[in-house]
Amino acid sequence: MMKQKGKLVKWDNDKEFGFIQPMAVSKPIFIHKNAFINKTRRPELNDIITYVVVTDRQGRACAQHATYSGEKRVVKQQKSVNRLSIYLAIIFLMLISVATWLGHFPRILLISYWMLSVVTYLAYAWDKSSAKREGWRTSEQTLHLLALFGGWPGAAIAQQHLRHKSVKKSFRITFWFTLMANVVALVWYYSGKVG
Repeated sequence: MMKQKGKLVKWDNDKEFGFIQPMAVSKPIFIHKNAFINKTRRPELNDIITYVVVTDRQGRACAQHATYSGEKRVVKQQKSVNRLSIYLAIIFLMLISVATWLGHFPRILLISYWMLSVVTYLAYAWDKSSAKREGWRTSEQTLHLLALFGGWPGAAIAQQHLRHKSVKKSFRITFWFTLMANVVALVWYYSGKVG
């Protein structure tokens, strides 16, 4: 595959994709953030980019194996997994399961937490798969609502296990707020039942 060079003429930070204007041809080439070898740098307009043109499943030309001009190839490092999030989710699900078994927690809430956690995990998996194939994405608002209504254990596990939505700071902050709001609502509900 022959490397080409072009200038980044359009970039959407929220959707993490844009278009490169090649030096040799007039038609812009689509590029997604995942196409960049260096995942730590945010693309900026007018960046000169070296890339390889590939064809996606819909037959469209897009950039892949992209590097910024003058940048040496960065060896991809394995992202560390935040095991605390996974342990927190598993401990929470196990605690409410035991509490239900002992008759101290409503069965319907236990079922809701488990089902919403599975649905939320699958929503993250679907969104990651869609991002890779440049398909229809699940909105961040939907992922946050699923977490807020009880799917946060599935979201916490998916973020680390699938390595999806685990880096974007604004998303992570909102996720932790939804988790805390859910737990506070659960404690309030449960204290009202006990008292």
